[in-house]
Amino acid sequence: MERAHLVSRGQSITIAVPDTGVDPHPDLRKNILPGIDIIPGGDGTGRKDRDSHGTGMAGLIAAHGQSDGTGALGIAPAAKILPIYDSPPNADGDPEALAEGIEFATRKSVDIISISSGGGSSPRLVRAVNTAIASEIVIVAAAGNRPEDIAVAYPASESSVIAVGGVDREGKLASVSVAGPEVDVVAPAVDIYSTSIDGKYRKGTGTSDATAIVAGAAALIRSKYPDMSAREVAHRLTATAVDKGPPGRDDEYGYGVIDIVAALTADVPPLGSETPSATAPVAGGPTATAAPGGTDDGATVRGLVTLGVIVAVGVTWAVIVRRRRRGDDPPPRISR
Repeated sequence: MERAHLVSRGQSITIAVPDTGVDPHPDLRKNILPGIDIIPGGDGTGRKDRDSHGTGMAGLIAAHGQSDGTGALGIAPAAKILPIYDSPPNADGDPEALAEGIEFATRKSVDIISISSGGGSSPRLVRAVNTAIASEIVIVAAAGNRPEDIAVAYPASESSVIAVGGVDREGKLASVSVAGPEVDVVAPAVDIYSTSIDGKYRKGTGTSDATAIVAGAAALIRSKYPDMSAREVAHRLTATAVDKGPPGRDDEYGYGVIDIVAALTADVPPLGSETPSATAPVAGGPTATAAPGGTDDGATVRGLVTLGVIVAVGVTWAVIVRRRRRGDDPPPRISR
């Protein structure tokens, strides 16, 4: 990230985080905008979190740390977070609340929506996602977590949404990560540290972490290339990913582990000479079957070291509800 931040730190980019709200952690509070509460129980601005999941995801994306160099540093520490409280603490969310959150983010003209959850869809949610895509907003979404999920969840399975799986500390497919033909890229998803509620820190595991990392990477790209389309952002991420598993795209790693420095600096052929799966039509709901992990190689280390700090929690959606795997702060619990 030190190399990547010489190129871009996410200036002028806003990322919407529909989640459990975002607590004003000292390492993050300067980057939190006033947001919205979709469901009752918040403070009216999305900046109250009793769960810690949303705070962790936001910190992974845009934590700025402290002036003395301590604290958490996110992937895009100059970007802004638009917090959306749409999922209650220790309970399940639903597609209608997520749809309303995406609609709000679209009206606010955000650059990116980071959705660290997934599962079933609804007509309103499908419309909200497609409207955001048509508005040139990059949507990044979690593929889902095993054993609860056996197929890539919605909205990750939606056409033009960047579907994110996860790798472990050895660079292999994380055991928690769902696989399927909709997976576009993977990022670290095991033992990820980030900000938590009440000024604390947390560690956890899940494709939600990987999703936030990729959302941060997209923020860096959009900041450096402000005129780049959402489809070209996805193309740059997939075209520069470190290939894993069988040569080329596969259902476990997609196009590979994201390489943030390469995504910012490589001479990437224009979209059309190579089409990322993020732009290919796919089914509107979960259809893929999970598969076991693949092999490792030294290139993965290069991909991993371009990534930053922080958080955790695998998040999944049931057919009509979202459920989250908790991090170590608060203590873990079974997500289903």
